[in-house]
Amino acid sequence: MKEVNINNKGQARIFKNDYLEMLSKTRPWVIYGIYIPLIVFLLYDVWFEYHYSLAQVLSIFFVGMFTWTFFEYLVHRFLFHFEATTKIGKRLVYIFHENHHEYPRDKNRLFMPPVPSVLMALLVLLLFYGLSLLLFGSAGYALLFFSGFISGYLIYVSIHYAIHAFRPPKYMKVLWRNHHLHHYKHPDKAFGVSSMLWDTLFGTLPNKGDET
Repeated sequence: MKEVNINNKGQARIFKNDYLEMLSKTRPWVIYGIYIPLIVFLLYDVWFEYHYSLAQVLSIFFVGMFTWTFFEYLVHRFLFHFEATTKIGKRLVYIFHENHHEYPRDKNRLFMPPVPSVLMALLVLLLFYGLSLLLFGSAGYALLFFSGFISGYLIYVSIHYAIHAFRPPKYMKVLWRNHHLHHYKHPDKAFGVSSMLWDTLFGTLPNKGDET
């Protein structure tokens, strides 16, 4: 992704059409209202329909949550920061992420809007569902894994929103620092938002002496 002019006030105009522009924005409560009931329902359904042990439920759920952190890193590094060369590619990169680097404090675009978010979640669920049936002959594992995966997503977007909207609590200051370095100094580093693990493993963690 090319370097952009950073504006700490205002917001990008992504679409000329007012309706599409409206759909490109959202608030945290909208996303929470979609996914928290879904997670609760899936966990309830798995518990009463598949009769897994508590250890199975917790282990698969937390594996799904942990897997999200790796997915988050990969998508941010290789998709959101893809060096597009075509007009369509550059446009897509701008819609999905570059506008956020241009206007990092736009609170209406810190969560993915409901329509693309739900469509992507559905595709991910279908993938997990098919793999679960193929490997284990049961869909229950997919529902559990997906619940953890989406919970990881909610943690990620909540932290991301907080980083751009609030002052950091002392115990999470390092996450704030790393993400601000990503925006204001090193767009080629600090791709993890909710976790520093993968940046550490793959050598994309900013140096300790760096400051924004």
